[in-house]
Amino acid sequence: MAYFEILVLAIVQGITEFLPISSSAHLALLHKLNGPSANDIALDVAVHLGSILAVILYFHADARRAGAGLVALIRGDRTHPETRLASHLIIATIPIVLAGAGIVALGLEGALRDIRIIGWMMIVFGIVLWVVDRRAAQTLTAPQWTARQALVMGLWQAVALIPGVSRSGVSITGARALGYERHDATRLSMLMSIPTTLCTGAVLMVDMTKVEAVGPFLAEAAIASVFAFAAAYLALSLMMRFLARVSFTPYVVYRVILGVALLAIAYG
Repeated sequence: MAYFEILVLAIVQGITEFLPISSSAHLALLHKLNGPSANDIALDVAVHLGSILAVILYFHADARRAGAGLVALIRGDRTHPETRLASHLIIATIPIVLAGAGIVALGLEGALRDIRIIGWMMIVFGIVLWVVDRRAAQTLTAPQWTARQALVMGLWQAVALIPGVSRSGVSITGARALGYERHDATRLSMLMSIPTTLCTGAVLMVDMTKVEAVGPFLAEAAIASVFAFAAAYLALSLMMRFLARVSFTPYVVYRVILGVALLAIAYG
């Protein structure tokens, strides 16, 4: 793959990973436009790694708390003050892991990447986000997150295994439906992305071990990771900064426009 294509892939992944506009849809389209490449898996691992490092750095205080809570849980210390956050993140991740395993077991991965499905999901779940965001109350904050709410948001997140839905978009929708204000709904969604993306990266790394001669692609992967990190951190910073003044409507408009374009291509 040419370096220009690698940069485009990394920047698109970084920007779209945490915005509610579906990174999987954009990556699927890029792979479709560029055609298959021997280093696709290595690059997917790299851009996921760069993106997740960006969210860990941006939410470093929360990530550190969750990490401390996870260590305490592993040690069997349930009295640690941060075990609550860690356990809730685990609960929120279980649905998408189980759903992903089911999709793989049924061999549905290829069918779900159909451009018609992506187009419809972009439109439908964009409208769902818009409706929920306009009508939902803004009363709850992140410290009020309960285990039941974590499970509910995890079930919403699992739907994002369908390309075009958007993991961040649908989990934010779930949080807003529960009554969380925009900033904390997004904050919880981003924290949920850490274990989810790590699981995705682990699966991709297993797939990568099945590919011969990955070594020659390591330099390209490193470049992709750096640019994905930079793009993700910038996109995340801007979104969190403007949430207080701007709703999710601009993202919804973008989703609908892109969804209509995809459907025009699919049915045209």
